[in-house]
Amino acid sequence: MLADTDAGCLITAAQSGAQWGYAMVLPQLVLMPVLYMAQEIVVRLGVVTGKGHGQLIREHFGLGWGLLSATTLFASAVGALLTEFAGVAGVGELFGVSRWVTVPVATVFLIALALGRSYRRAERIGIAIGLAELAFVPAMILAHPSGHEMLRGLGTLPLGHSGYVYLLAANVGAVVMPWMIFYQQSAIVSKGLTPRMLRAERRDTAVGTVITQGVMIVVIVTFAATVYNVNRHASLNTVGQIAGALGPYIGPGPSSVLIGAAILGGALVAALVVSLAGSWGISEVLGWRHSLGERVSRHNAKFYLVYSLAHVLGAVLVLASVDLVSLAVGVEVMNALLLPIVLGFLLALEARALPPEHRMRGAYRVACTGLCLIVMGFGLYMVPSVLGL
Repeated sequence: MLADTDAGCLITAAQSGAQWGYAMVLPQLVLMPVLYMAQEIVVRLGVVTGKGHGQLIREHFGLGWGLLSATTLFASAVGALLTEFAGVAGVGELFGVSRWVTVPVATVFLIALALGRSYRRAERIGIAIGLAELAFVPAMILAHPSGHEMLRGLGTLPLGHSGYVYLLAANVGAVVMPWMIFYQQSAIVSKGLTPRMLRAERRDTAVGTVITQGVMIVVIVTFAATVYNVNRHASLNTVGQIAGALGPYIGPGPSSVLIGAAILGGALVAALVVSLAGSWGISEVLGWRHSLGERVSRHNAKFYLVYSLAHVLGAVLVLASVDLVSLAVGVEVMNALLLPIVLGFLLALEARALPPEHRMRGAYRVACTGLCLIVMGFGLYMVPSVLGL
């Protein structure tokens, strides 16, 4: 779940706080149950069936629908990987290190991590790196946010403003991502979890939901308490500009260190998760052998090849130079547009792939289905405006 608050999400949250202040806090709270419910369905699908998301879609709806789901996964994963490597490059440049050094080093590190033949080791390293996102907490404390202004912002939703709605779509897309669904289900299968572990896995998912959304809120509050009050039209196109915008309020040194650590941590853990999700998902749909616990061989070479090529492709594109903030926000908006497909498959699998005793019932079913349909409807609503129709 730490990967759910990746470099793109952190940058989107910073942009949201800088441009709209505390008005972006309420959507994060509303999206918290949506995130938990979506990932909780993933938990039940993985634990009960013992199969990955792509494999279930192929088995229950056919190869064509499986390829459609793999396409949404590929689009989301490629976009996310670009933001992660752009984040790594931006953090390096913040401290005077060329992207021609940081990006190749990060690429080699992430490929080597997967080739280490241990899911547990990769998971522990990923969590340790991802916890660097919590560096935004001291940044928020140093920013001295106003409780009164925050309460007033919670009651403000300027839905009539197209700029706010566009960033709101980016925030929605930053919560439920196609690659998160594929990753968590494949990770559950890879760890060999059984139905008796269902309650513990639900608890882990709830904790992860609170942490990842909590980080988003902390970032929004940090920039709402600082940049928004003085220069809500500040240019935030690079990691350096994001740190520079915060510098006058918490100090240039602390700003660079805290922003750099948080974005680097979020970028690296997400790059690991995104590439694994894409490799696992594509392998499941196409019936390839895939496991982090096996030595590379001709039986699983395609899985490791896709994983490695994803990193290399992302690195090459970022070295060609990208506008990080525009890319990050654009990728999250794309995720929001993909939600009707992603959540549609999720709800359909919940009703078809699970035995009756593990399906949703009563008020929880109504709430979960209703929230998912609202988010799907929002994704469809955003299509014309994003395409300029």
